[in-house]
Amino acid sequence: MADETPENETAATDADEAALEQARAAAHDAARALEAVEAEAARELPAEDLEAAVPVPAPSQTAGAPTAVAVGPSGQPGARTNRRKVREGVVVSDAMSSTVVVAVVERVRHPKYGKTVQRTKKLYVHDAEDSAKVGDRVRVQETRPLSKLKRWRLVEVVERAR
Repeated sequence: MADETPENETAATDADEAALEQARAAAHDAARALEAVEAEAARELPAEDLEAAVPVPAPSQTAGAPTAVAVGPSGQPGARTNRRKVREGVVVSDAMSSTVVVAVVERVRHPKYGKTVQRTKKLYVHDAEDSAKVGDRVRVQETRPLSKLKRWRLVEVVERAR
């Protein structure tokens, strides 16, 4: 009986060494595969897109809550979406320097009577190049406060006045 114990220990040691060698080979293969993937990613991503490549940390979530991934305009998960309002309207005044007044018409249903009514809102819009003239149809985007009344900037002139 004493002779059987060393044989079992030798067989167990040989099996452990073989398993350890397989694990080392698998780890080496995984490291080489990771290096190849990183090299491929570095070739595909231009230097200008480094900020886009940095993942945006998700807010802390409670355990068991479903996770939602924000998908930006580029279609990549984690990209930031632009939540600024965009409106389209007609320029009613261009007398000020680098500022135009745009009338935006909004159609809403009356809460009680259900009739559709038009509400006009005048927006003060920053136009750095003074490219918009009275009567032009323009697209504007919400921005940080630029002056006492200016909270919008000119994105593009959609249609010139005739």
